[in-house]
Amino acid sequence: MPAVAPRTRPPFRADHVGSLLRPPALREARAAHAAGTLPAAELRAVEDRLIKAAIRKQEAIGLRAATDGEYRRAYWHYDFVSRLEGAELYVPEQKVEFKGGVQLPHKLRVNGRIAWREPVFVDDYRFVAASVATATAKQTIPSPSVLHFRGGRQAIDPKIYPDLDGFFADLGTAYHDAVQAFAAAGCRYLQLDEVNIAYLCDPEQIAALKARGEHVEGLLDIYADLINRAIEGRPPGMTVSMHLCRGNFRSTFVATGGYEPVADVLFNKIGVDAYFMEYDSDRAGGFEPLRLVPRGNKIVVLGLVTSKTGELESKDDLKRRLDAASKYLPLEQLALSPQCGFASTEEGNLLSEDQQWKKLELCVDVAREVWGSV
Repeated sequence: MPAVAPRTRPPFRADHVGSLLRPPALREARAAHAAGTLPAAELRAVEDRLIKAAIRKQEAIGLRAATDGEYRRAYWHYDFVSRLEGAELYVPEQKVEFKGGVQLPHKLRVNGRIAWREPVFVDDYRFVAASVATATAKQTIPSPSVLHFRGGRQAIDPKIYPDLDGFFADLGTAYHDAVQAFAAAGCRYLQLDEVNIAYLCDPEQIAALKARGEHVEGLLDIYADLINRAIEGRPPGMTVSMHLCRGNFRSTFVATGGYEPVADVLFNKIGVDAYFMEYDSDRAGGFEPLRLVPRGNKIVVLGLVTSKTGELESKDDLKRRLDAASKYLPLEQLALSPQCGFASTEEGNLLSEDQQWKKLELCVDVAREVWGSV
């Protein structure tokens, strides 16, 4: 495969979704804080020190984008969404279940009008931006659909929102305000973690939505409109990417199904600049949906390297899969990454930190060999 022009803005040829396994010192500090033996300021100091170390490691292995590893969060999604005005985190009787019977202990519900009032994660972004030396600071937040998909109508107080049109309007405005806040803080690489559009590719997930009384028809377009409302008016130099996966909790998953049912809306209606797409197993289907990506500036970052297990992929296999994908989308519009983060929750996936870093190094090495640059 011939070398192509180096990327001058994110996403880069070798990139990553965002979350990293929590180091033992961080786990200990968070446990001590939860037990009441470590003050918040001291926990923050530990987080600061370990985030700086993680950023240095990302830069040292050649990554051109760096995150805080989501070290300050317990969850990839709840820590952000539950701090929107009107949203609440609670312990439900019926929990979200992943394959193998693994369950998340919390859910979200809406008990007030949704709004952006406090600058959630904005200071966290500023810390990363001040800590990078060679990399671009990347900020990840959950997509707005997170507040609707799992609970739906039943989790939204009907006295607050008698119909869902008002809920979706307020949610879109809250996210728009959030994106503007990150832009004002200087963020030029923002990622929306959007699992629920990928879930809409799974007939079992669609059946479950219908069984609880949700109106499934048009839901994909509602989610697309939410994202477009969130990112409209962003600065021209701000890259917004979207990450899609089918669940990632302690190396388990939720959904199965290729991207074909959502591909046209995903690529042609949603106005993001790039897509991080899970492609590490046959649960994600084939590369054929990539034929619908508009030719030009949009980038698809292929998540060919699994973050769920520690076994290292072979370079030759990755190159063969990149070559296969390039039959549907030109190589200059492709990049490489792990399929998801390594720790969507603070428990993390079932691999070691050393295996994690080797997988990220592999992405960098393959990018250099395939595209001629990272």
